[in-house]
Amino acid sequence: MKTKKFAWLSFLLIAVLGLTLGGCQKEKNKDSNADSSSLQQLSKDEENIQYASDEAMNDANQVLSGNFLKTTQFWPCSATIDSTGVVNDTITFYITYNGPNCNGRLYRTGQVEIKKKVGTRWIQPGATVIVKFINLTITKVATGKSLILNGTRTFQNVSGGHLMMLGNGLDALVHRIWGSVQATFDDNTTRIWNIARQRTFTGSMGALVMTIDGFGTDGGYPNLVCWGTNRHGENFYTQITLSVVHKESCGFDPCSGIKIFQIPSDNKSATITFGYNDQNEPISGNECPTRYRVDWVRNSHSGTLYLPLH
Repeated sequence: MKTKKFAWLSFLLIAVLGLTLGGCQKEKNKDSNADSSSLQQLSKDEENIQYASDEAMNDANQVLSGNFLKTTQFWPCSATIDSTGVVNDTITFYITYNGPNCNGRLYRTGQVEIKKKVGTRWIQPGATVIVKFINLTITKVATGKSLILNGTRTFQNVSGGHLMMLGNGLDALVHRIWGSVQATFDDNTTRIWNIARQRTFTGSMGALVMTIDGFGTDGGYPNLVCWGTNRHGENFYTQITLSVVHKESCGFDPCSGIKIFQIPSDNKSATITFGYNDQNEPISGNECPTRYRVDWVRNSHSGTLYLPLH
């Protein structure tokens, strides 16, 4: 009798263990299927690349506007500026970095090369130049992580004018930037990203507002600001469905707007909504953002996250 009872208890124990292990395996599979880590990483990588690129393009704009010839007040921080003579009707400017940017968030080395046709006046509507990143290495001071950018972009002053004219006869300054960049991330993966970015500046010096829109089209997706391959080897598409607004009073952090990331090969996407504080609540009034919201979907799974801007 005791032997039969022991055998019966052993059977029950094995059955329970089997169900438990089976349940753990099922939960593990569920967690794997609902993994949003690549979407989170993509959102961070894109913000880092765009922030670093904007800093460099703003420096290029200062050089092209001619302010560096008049006063050191408008020089790019921790950088030297040189130019060549005219070669084949083109003059070339070089910005060489070796130190922190103006707000101290980034440490930069490398060069930005600007090629401008003789006779092209940057202040004129439609003026176009070529900007090349040459081993532009950007290190986030807060984390110590680095990003290396190489590549060529076309930079166009759609509206004409320059920043100093805003509030003094110019209501809006519109720039368009398009081309590709090779990004080397902190894990040594290297990927090619395409850019189609329109920046509209309003306000006045000291109180500028920069509004970002995408004008690219690829893979059937319109309003693309960026597309290419993420560090996980997946093709992605980033659309701006509601203009992303950055304010100078908030260090040009994104204060509002919506982006959508699409990764069709794995049937996943994420909607990025900007303008949240440390309490994961929408900012209001003159409050500056510290976080952004990620609403992700992967197959039948979904979730919401709040991630820090820096």
